[in-house]
Amino acid sequence: MSPPARSEIRPGMRGRLGELCYRSGLLRLLQHARGWLCRDLRVLAYHRVLPLAEPDRFDFDLELVSASLDGFRRQMQLLQRRFRPLQLTQVLAMLDAGERLPANTVVVTFDDGYDDNYRYVFPVLRELGIPATFFVCTGHIDSGRPYAYDWLVHMILCTQAGELAIPELGLAQAMPTDRPARRRLAQQALDRLKALDGTDQAAVIARLEAAWNLPREVSHPDCRPMSWAQLREMHAAGFEIGSHGVHHRMLAKLPQHELEAELRGSRAALERELGASATLMSYPVGGDAAFDERVVRATREAGYRAACSYICGTNFARTADRYALYRLPVEREMDAGWFAAMLTMPGLMSYPTVSRIS
Repeated sequence: MSPPARSEIRPGMRGRLGELCYRSGLLRLLQHARGWLCRDLRVLAYHRVLPLAEPDRFDFDLELVSASLDGFRRQMQLLQRRFRPLQLTQVLAMLDAGERLPANTVVVTFDDGYDDNYRYVFPVLRELGIPATFFVCTGHIDSGRPYAYDWLVHMILCTQAGELAIPELGLAQAMPTDRPARRRLAQQALDRLKALDGTDQAAVIARLEAAWNLPREVSHPDCRPMSWAQLREMHAAGFEIGSHGVHHRMLAKLPQHELEAELRGSRAALERELGASATLMSYPVGGDAAFDERVVRATREAGYRAACSYICGTNFARTADRYALYRLPVEREMDAGWFAAMLTMPGLMSYPTVSRIS
């Protein structure tokens, strides 16, 4: 859950360029050429799909909304017509066998486990026959509690408090009265929060919950995880369910025993509830500050076969690190042309990931 930083090129410019290439037919020619010359693996990263009539009134993190329902359907129809969607385990089997990936191979993934994945995404994928992997936080599936980072955004958007004071983040200011300014402040707080270690992150959020009387124990329909019954239905329909940790904690920020508990506990829960081996992982947040060599080693030792990062890029079979697979984040602003252009020219049309290692 860590949308990539925007580059200096405005989304409107990317969108117009993508739409121009798409409508002119140039993308199809480029796609055919690239498909045979560059057999790299493209992994799409989604979070939420929601039909928001009034996005500005949404009380949670808009950066996590990857597409509208109509937009998502058009994207999947494009994959169905012009690309080769495969399961991640199918790709791994081909790589293990030394086989060349089919031209235009694409893997669809979702992070976190919001219930809109079941309500809106699952029916579209099942109807169109598009495989996908859903990485879920098992502790949230167990409890039904909202996700902590998203709850921080929600609290800043909805609190009646007159100021925001978080000394650990260097924030002390009057609370803005307009919604756009609050969203910007919430994103600033969230970005700074992720620089803290895991214990301090949890303490900051818990303190604000208590001070503002906005406890996460109160379930909210707009920030609700899937249930095990829903996941079992999706798994029975052929969709892959992988781990996103237990409590959506940045693994590199945890001491060793908590890191191992996140990896092993989530895998055990998936296998217990779904009755199948769980060997796929997506690192929570997933940028270069969220996992490191220690996390990769622990992931491998916990029995996972592959893990996805949230670092933007594609993967070449011979050099791909299966425990740090790059992905292409899908953004809410993307129309059909931009989406198609990103898949065809990912280096130009996707958002670059900003390094957070310091």
